[in-house]
Amino acid sequence: MKSFQNIAFLISAFMILACGESKSNGENTATTEDTIKKNEIELTKAQFDSNKMQLGQLSEQPFPTVINTTGMIDVPPQNRAIISSFIGGYVKTTPLLIGDKISKGQVLVTLENPEFVEMQQTYLETAQQLTFLKSEYERQKTLVEEKISSQKNFLKAESEYKSALANYNGLKKKLQMLNINIASVEAGNITSTITLYAPIHGSVTKLNVSKGTYVSPSDEIMEIINTDHVHLELSVFEKDVLKVKEGQKILFKIPEADNEFYEAEVHLVGTSIDLKNRTVKVHGHLLDDENHNFAVGMFVDAQIITNSTKESALPESAIISMDDSHYVLLNETVGDSYSFTRKEVMTGDSFNGFTMIKNSSDFEANDKFLVQGAFNLIGETE
Repeated sequence: MKSFQNIAFLISAFMILACGESKSNGENTATTEDTIKKNEIELTKAQFDSNKMQLGQLSEQPFPTVINTTGMIDVPPQNRAIISSFIGGYVKTTPLLIGDKISKGQVLVTLENPEFVEMQQTYLETAQQLTFLKSEYERQKTLVEEKISSQKNFLKAESEYKSALANYNGLKKKLQMLNINIASVEAGNITSTITLYAPIHGSVTKLNVSKGTYVSPSDEIMEIINTDHVHLELSVFEKDVLKVKEGQKILFKIPEADNEFYEAEVHLVGTSIDLKNRTVKVHGHLLDDENHNFAVGMFVDAQIITNSTKESALPESAIISMDDSHYVLLNETVGDSYSFTRKEVMTGDSFNGFTMIKNSSDFEANDKFLVQGAFNLIGETE
């Protein structure tokens, strides 16, 4: 029903322009021709209101000088963790799925391997030998000091003790790295499994194993990413990089998701050029702490604002492009009806919903224009 009303409205606007052609009176015909030449359109207040038209004026708007670039959503290195094992083993349990949120210290996976048992046995044996070797070392030291035993016997005892001590400390450190409880092992409780814990808060983004899978030390078991502090990694071409400075504003959007612009700020500018594509990495920090559910790896279109000037402008919806020319509808209302005259304008850049009007000096400061609904009318004057 609303579409029918709009069509009827446009027809009536056209009829206003063409009505004089059916008149036989010469004066009326001349008046109609003058109206067409002036590209005038008249509307009633009811027509204006029913089509939700709006008037507006020229205003000073910021028009930035921008560098267009692309990049991706990323996180700092400390917010990304690759989980692997220092020693290979078979996956015994893995209760997580991709997307699961986890806390630091949470159990991720348990591995089983007979080698874990052998390491604990060797540790206990070395610990027992160490007690004897330490006692022999101290005895030989006393005998040498009293010149009862030879220096050779003392050096041998010292060497055996310190060698065993090094093995003991090394095995102890390995067991600690595997998250095996040393006190439990020394109490005689030997385990065949080890547990891997989450080093950071975050979400599981990759899971490369299932129960029974054998993993070696070089294998990535899973990946955890914390998206609390996402940032931008942009690639700026060599010809533009000298214009980029720390602190400059960045406007970016996720083209595959929506057209909403978000704000960031240049935090770091790279000092080396990627020789393959002649670009420099620019690191940007988001200006708000709101969680936008950005996913790491999302592609972004970005504009780095390097300068800004104030220019006279109208909303983009007020500008109509026809035959490589641009027009606006100037309001010349007298009385209760609305009267508009088509005027050609010279346009410049567009930004944030506004278009620069280069010949703004052709208009008065208090001139009003049709800023909403102009496209529906201007074609009727052709």
